[in-house]
Amino acid sequence: MRHPILAALCIAGATGLSGCETLPFGQNSADETVERAFQGVNAVDGANLNEVMLQSADPEEAVRYFQRSTAQEPGRIDYQRGLARSLVRSKRITEGVAAWEKVSGHPDATEADRVELADALIRGGEWERAEAALGAIPPTHETFKRYRLEAMIADYNEQWDKADSFYEIAVGLTTTPASVMNNWGYSKLTRGAHSEAERLFTEAIQRDGSLFTAKNNLMLARSAQGNYALPPISMTQTERAELLHTLGLAAIKRGDVAIGKGLLEDALETHPQHFEAASRALDALGSTATN
Repeated sequence: MRHPILAALCIAGATGLSGCETLPFGQNSADETVERAFQGVNAVDGANLNEVMLQSADPEEAVRYFQRSTAQEPGRIDYQRGLARSLVRSKRITEGVAAWEKVSGHPDATEADRVELADALIRGGEWERAEAALGAIPPTHETFKRYRLEAMIADYNEQWDKADSFYEIAVGLTTTPASVMNNWGYSKLTRGAHSEAERLFTEAIQRDGSLFTAKNNLMLARSAQGNYALPPISMTQTERAELLHTLGLAAIKRGDVAIGKGLLEDALETHPQHFEAASRALDALGSTATN
């Protein structure tokens, strides 16, 4: 990663030396050329490091990095953004909200920054403030994240028609809609629209077969309709056991105790290791029957 930067410095140094030979009285000009080269390399390297810290570093390590950076250059909005994102990634939501508020007040702040503030507010359970933050953003700012958050707020307010409209727009604004389809499906599930929820969870899994949350939610949607069969979706052996466990608990909750017990036994046998949760559920079921 450092080799291109080193090469750039070598080229800058060679240019400076060449200038000294041809311009004996131009030493200051050569020094300025080298200094500008250093500044350009530092800017590129800094931007790359910011991205690395945000995407792959430990969240707390990223927080410390951006705290140091903002202390050294408090006016840099990219450092302020990095700190805000890192705080949210670290689950330090209250601090993250404060950091995004600071970013949003910066002269170079964008509408996307204000969307991030709304996201942090939702994570902190401050739904009314999040709604106000989004409401202050012009409707011309049409992004996937903005509409996903609008849909979540409409869900919270039980404004189902608005939620469906926002979810539909959000799905159309991204090439990776699995997570928002899962959210939309869960919204349908909470309203009792179980077949529609099943369809959305299935579509989410088709888009992203690694999305276990959607697989688990699909079991809830199917069991709510009295369907306790595993659907034909990709799953590991461990996932299969966990999904059987979910179906078993859902069956028992619906009063289909015998079916639920059988599903829990299947889950216990299927899991490649000891499945403590299924074992406890069966023990509890046995104790209840005895009593």
